[in-house]
Amino acid sequence: MLDHIGFPVADFEKSKAFYIQTLAPLGYQLIKTVDLSDETGPGGYAGFGAERPQFWIGTGKQVHGRLHVAFIAKSREAVRAFYEAALAAGARDNGPPGLRPHYHANYYGAFVLDPDGHNVEAVTHLPE
Repeated sequence: MLDHIGFPVADFEKSKAFYIQTLAPLGYQLIKTVDLSDETGPGGYAGFGAERPQFWIGTGKQVHGRLHVAFIAKSREAVRAFYEAALAAGARDNGPPGLRPHYHANYYGAFVLDPDGHNVEAVTHLPE
């Protein structure tokens, strides 16, 4: 349904490093950066994806409130690896890996809060 999504972050370099580490277990990587640095400090956009950038973060005024972003994982093992990588990158736990049968029988996800407090999820809908 969506072609891409993006939002501003409070600390671009910190968030870029966080997502590089956190998304790697899911097979997503930093694909493109746009440097908008000037004399006021670093700035720009970072696009992550598997084949093309579909998830973007950038400098700007921090979003008020909490966003929710869910990334597709290829397996339950990848969900667990995402969760561990995110915690190692400084995320706060918002729901450990596990089944969420209130969504459906095979909904297996993990939730963390990123450096800006956004709810970031990895999910697979495949059976074990």
